[in-house]
Amino acid sequence: MRSLTHLFFRVLLPLAACVFGVHAHAALEIQVTGGAATRIPVALISFKPAPNSPAPELTSIIGQDLLRSGQINLIGTAGSQQPFEPAQIDYPLWRGKGADAIVIGQVIPQPGGRYEVRFRLMDAVRQTQLAGLSFNIGPEQWRAAAHKIADIIYEKLTGIPGVFSSRIAYVQKRGTAYELRVADADGENWQTVVRSREPIISPAFSPDGQRMAYVSFEDKKPIVYVQSLRDGSRRTLAAFKGSNSAPAWSPDGKRLALTLTRDAGSQLYLINADGSGVSRLVRSSAIDTEPVWSPDGQWIYFTSDRGGSPQIYRVSSRGGEVKRITFSAGYSVSPDISPDGRHLAYIQRDDGRFRAVLHELATGQEQVLTDTDFDESPSFAPNGQLLLYATLSRGRGVLGTVSLDGRTRARLSEPGTDAREPVWGR
Repeated sequence: MRSLTHLFFRVLLPLAACVFGVHAHAALEIQVTGGAATRIPVALISFKPAPNSPAPELTSIIGQDLLRSGQINLIGTAGSQQPFEPAQIDYPLWRGKGADAIVIGQVIPQPGGRYEVRFRLMDAVRQTQLAGLSFNIGPEQWRAAAHKIADIIYEKLTGIPGVFSSRIAYVQKRGTAYELRVADADGENWQTVVRSREPIISPAFSPDGQRMAYVSFEDKKPIVYVQSLRDGSRRTLAAFKGSNSAPAWSPDGKRLALTLTRDAGSQLYLINADGSGVSRLVRSSAIDTEPVWSPDGQWIYFTSDRGGSPQIYRVSSRGGEVKRITFSAGYSVSPDISPDGRHLAYIQRDDGRFRAVLHELATGQEQVLTDTDFDESPSFAPNGQLLLYATLSRGRGVLGTVSLDGRTRARLSEPGTDAREPVWGR
């Protein structure tokens, strides 16, 4: 959740120094419920390994990526032939298993401890190649190669760009410490970019993926910082009188919307990315917070209690009339807009449950996507096909993704830790 407001969100506390470190030991759990007939059946055959290479892991990562999308159904390959060249494929066999596409590949050792990874995506019906590529990689590039292969497969089969090579950010609690992390889209290969003895909230990727805005209480008050993900340097964006919170980048990366109390209660403001040009967007006696921009930069959606209970509203990025968007019986907070501008995701409280909801802006139709009780911080994938969120499991925060039909859910879990405030970037 992206706000400082006590009505909706937890209290901010101090932040500390910037640190870096890369790790990879999350555990991915994928649950698919229903909709098998609408998913594309693919036979993903284990890549032929080179000696001492993690080729099985490579194949596994590709498979998990494709399953997590909610649009691919993997056909069982155990006990079957294991081709790695097109001429070796018994197409009738794989068609008999129901496969519409076949993925084959191999790993070939190269000088200097490097490897060549080759893969092909074959059309099992027409018996033709849909895609093929080779990578020359070092030992540390296995996961990146697997995500890239999954992206290519997904786009060729669906016509939609893949997001498996993209990144997510989240706040992780480890004992009494808090870390702002950036990770692969499956939660692996995480890197700590900020570590603190106190909580961190409101991470927000810049549109180019090179900077992160977030809020700290480092100087005994909430301040918005912008930090480079390349070199770890940071600068103060907003340190005005009162609280400074909930930063949200404009689509062009030139401005941010945020919540300030410099002149009154929690109100929406715009600020240039260099910290200049602060202007108030909306004037009201209500608490206005959690701004998020529409993809075209024309609108800003936000949470407000101006109608009595927190709901989602919309205003032009130039200011003006405010329009209410949600009318739930409980309350609605934490909006995010899909990259195509068609959908709003938010957290709805209903009968004491906090769940992620998908709202179609053109029709107002809504669908509850999750079956958990304490969801927070929904964030669309860059291709708009998945939603990232946090929820509670056994009293600890875990990250999850859900497809837009609600039928495919993946959970990123790491024993003994507590994740929150996720956001999806490039």
